[in-house]
Amino acid sequence: MAFWTRRTWMTLAALGGFVAVAMGAFGAHGVSDPKAQEWLRTGSAYGFMHTLATFACAIFMEIGARRARLAPAFFLSGVVIFSGSLYAMALGAPRWFGAITPIGGVLFLIGWGVLAWSARDIDR
Repeated sequence: MAFWTRRTWMTLAALGGFVAVAMGAFGAHGVSDPKAQEWLRTGSAYGFMHTLATFACAIFMEIGARRARLAPAFFLSGVVIFSGSLYAMALGAPRWFGAITPIGGVLFLIGWGVLAWSARDIDR
């Protein structure tokens, strides 16, 4: 059995949602630096949004959009890179670490493109 199953993607998405909520709460209640709060808020919002998009991929697959199975890799990799780099800077990583943040954004865009492409398989 392959490792990258719907079960794996849904588990990772649920954990991503957990982290997004925890980091958002930490930004709201545990950090006083306004820039760090903003990084945590932004990382949390995008992380949560894309963990939900991963759940949507499961629905797409269930209704016939088989290519939707490709999108979670882009969404969740984007969460790790985009949100993770913002979280890291908020927790003290050097500012140059933010140079990788846009890579995560590009992964998000690719994931949405793949999801749109996969929608063409629905109702055929």
